[in-house]
Amino acid sequence: MAVPSAPRAHTEGESNTSEARAAWRARHDDAPTRALIERDADVFLHQSLSSPVLSAIAKAEGIWIEDVAGRRYMDFHGNSVHHIGYGHPRLKAAIKAQLDELSFAPRRFTCEPAVELAEKLAALAPGDLGKVLFTTGGSDAVEVALKLARAATGRFKTLSFWDAFHGAGFGAASVGGEHTFRSHIAGPLLPGAEHVAPFACYRCPYGHAGPEVCGLACAEMLAYVLDREGDVAAVIAEPMRAVPYVPPPGYWARVRAACDAHGTLLIFDEIPTGLGKTGKFFASDHDGVIPDIIVLGKSLGGGILPIAAAIARRDLDVAGDFALGHYTHEKNPVTARAALTTIAIIEEEGLVERAAELGEHAMGRMRDLMERSALVGDVRGRGLLFGVEIVADGETKAPGDEIAEKIYYRCLDAGLSFKISQGCVLTLSPPLVISRADLDRALDIVEAAVLAA
Repeated sequence: MAVPSAPRAHTEGESNTSEARAAWRARHDDAPTRALIERDADVFLHQSLSSPVLSAIAKAEGIWIEDVAGRRYMDFHGNSVHHIGYGHPRLKAAIKAQLDELSFAPRRFTCEPAVELAEKLAALAPGDLGKVLFTTGGSDAVEVALKLARAATGRFKTLSFWDAFHGAGFGAASVGGEHTFRSHIAGPLLPGAEHVAPFACYRCPYGHAGPEVCGLACAEMLAYVLDREGDVAAVIAEPMRAVPYVPPPGYWARVRAACDAHGTLLIFDEIPTGLGKTGKFFASDHDGVIPDIIVLGKSLGGGILPIAAAIARRDLDVAGDFALGHYTHEKNPVTARAALTTIAIIEEEGLVERAAELGEHAMGRMRDLMERSALVGDVRGRGLLFGVEIVADGETKAPGDEIAEKIYYRCLDAGLSFKISQGCVLTLSPPLVISRADLDRALDIVEAAVLAA
């Protein structure tokens, strides 16, 4: 049966069928790369954003990825896993040692690395968030949080944002808000998954000029929906949207107050933003608001192994008679050791503080670029997660999707890889271990590509 084509989603990644991609592939059409891409396309199910692929990687080390033809790229995307870079020597050594000591722990048994990791996360988490479950991926950890919210409140409804991404499973996609993951083949989704427009001050869904004049209309709408529904189990959101968008001052305090008033839990998805990426250990630390559940993932495994975690308030430990996760690798000692070592590297190498310092420098450079190029409509972010929004018209803020894609491939030609969000936002997420010299080199590439567009 033929599946009708879907319109291009403007919320995640550059198109894998565009003319710009085809042109780039044609310029880099070496035989080894072409052969591996063709084999990949032959055996993997095709899907938006990842298959067919752009190129083929042979090596990943530090801030660099290298394709099979020997071309090297600074990786400012990394699927948000590469906080400590790729193949950190200390992490590889710890994983090898753990494999020799204990390689697996079946259910109904525990092990020292898993308990130690849970204790460490409980110590790092704010407030009384001290109960943990591990999964092998962020989607699953989000669904653990959703199940726990149902158990704790006796309710099933959720409230989340349009344009958000929380994972690809049916539950995670239901609370997510991206077209690519919600439409056509994804339905029907979970009932009770309500959505509101997100905070987005440059492109306010309510048409306001900015937080100084809007009275936090976006937060007030969320509070309004909680009041009208009356029985929402949880609000789930990224404390800083990874597209990226920084919340306006006071936003999360207003949402926290609304949740408390209606007996609704607040779940923060810190999968892309946690572990120091924004210049604080948790992105929510910037806003001084403590959620009821935090979800971590991606970089928790150090860019080598998959592990995610849901960290909940201690008094939410109310589902002992039910299976919240029950995953085969729930207490895997090797993935737990990877996460413990990753956290130790972040702490001992001062990477959180480094992200804050280098992020301020990078944002300053990109704001200077905005002054020099009419194509740059907005620059926003925190720490080492920042975005440059490309517009076709600065007055109307008309999105510059095609321009952004051309810029992206110019940067790729110059040795810098990153991600396009929302069709026109150059989303730059360098590893926390990057040197200032390499960061400046990458920003030079972005500047040159934008000014040449």
